[in-house]
Amino acid sequence: MKYYLIAGEASGDLHASRLMQSLRKTDANADFRFFGGDMMKAVGGTCVKHYRELAYMGFVPVLLHLRTIFKNMARCKKDIASWQPDVVILVDYPGFNMSIAKYVHSKSICPVYYYISPKIWAWKEYRIKNIKRDVTEMFSILPFEIPFYEKKHGYPIHYVGNPTADEVKEFRISYYETYKDFCVKNSLNPAIPIIALLAGSRKQEIKDNLPSMIEAAKRYSDKYQLVLAGAPGIEREYYSQFIENQPVSIVYDQTYALLANSQSALVTSGTATLETALFDVPQVVCYETPIPKVITFLRKHLIKVPYISLVNLICDKEIVKELVADTFTIENIAKELEKVTFDGPYRNNMLTEYAELHKRLGRQKAPDNAANIMYHLLNSESKEV
Repeated sequence: MKYYLIAGEASGDLHASRLMQSLRKTDANADFRFFGGDMMKAVGGTCVKHYRELAYMGFVPVLLHLRTIFKNMARCKKDIASWQPDVVILVDYPGFNMSIAKYVHSKSICPVYYYISPKIWAWKEYRIKNIKRDVTEMFSILPFEIPFYEKKHGYPIHYVGNPTADEVKEFRISYYETYKDFCVKNSLNPAIPIIALLAGSRKQEIKDNLPSMIEAAKRYSDKYQLVLAGAPGIEREYYSQFIENQPVSIVYDQTYALLANSQSALVTSGTATLETALFDVPQVVCYETPIPKVITFLRKHLIKVPYISLVNLICDKEIVKELVADTFTIENIAKELEKVTFDGPYRNNMLTEYAELHKRLGRQKAPDNAANIMYHLLNSESKEV
């Protein structure tokens, strides 16, 4: 079958590539064409556009690149119509992908499958109308999305397990590097434990969060070494403006290895909070916003969920402290980091709560499960036609 996939950022590239590998195991004749990245390229198929040419974050960058964004959308729609795939598989990235879903549905080209739901349970819940109209099947990776879609909105979905949980589990099983080996390889001191800094994957996030994270964490640099996880696609020169003359080291393409060797972590919101918890590393979630008072108002009145971190959302309670908007201060970050690093009972309680997180995510292998369901659904649809 012919599969057209669209992933608009690094995490989508990873998850889409794993799904493609599973589809290839299920469907020996799988043919891929995609908007994506290097990981998807490694699986095979035709890359029409790299996600680096798609990913713009924030109101101003999006506004400045509107012409490029619309041009990419038009090219994607034309390419889908020309290639005539058996299915279009959208991976997160709702600003772009919802427009593609509307087009594909309106032209009756093929079914539209959504792998990794847009976070409409937190923001822009009105998009459920478009999802019901344009998306043939939704494949969810978060268990709390089941009652949101099915009970609240009467829209059946498939919970397939969580791919991040799969990836962390596989890494932990296969990772045998010692702490000393990790440190020596990265020019770190094997005699000093690590506090990890995960400051986001986009330049705006890094700019907003990293300086305060460093200021808070360096209070403990006499006992711990601070190690920053370099994000893919962010050049070392960009990080230099923040870490030069600071007690901070950086490692690239080793986020999982870094977490496996860390005592505690400062983490921006997003998938990184979930990854950190799955590695059983006590953490502080900190996310700076440009207009704190406005964001605080929005959280109280418009944003539909009580938490921003996936850890707390999945467990439906505050397991990790979230320092966001008006609570995001260097002093607050430092105090909470001190607790997760030095306070034994506090650390142990967080680790105990992490066990509930593992349980709620389940043991299903998400990409394999999703690929099997997709393949059987497509076969059923083709037989009906």
